[in-house]
Amino acid sequence: MRVNLKDYNKGDFIRIIREWTGLTQKEFGDLIDKKERTIQDYEANLVNYGVDVFEKIIEKTNINFIAEKKD
Repeated sequence: MRVNLKDYNKGDFIRIIREWTGLTQKEFGDLIDKKERTIQDYEANLVNYGVDVFEKIIEKTNINFIAEKKD
């Protein structure tokens, strides 16, 4: 499945990855060393997250991301 991240907000990205992994918000938070409430806030776009969280998600889920440059 290909997903263009530009079609989603940052909270959607967290939710999509969590759902792909089949984890609850608590389980996903435990996986990336965040509290369940933080995951809820990410998914609701109430709290922004940085590259460090993105890198942790990639590392812990073994999901490959490909950045395509548009000309």
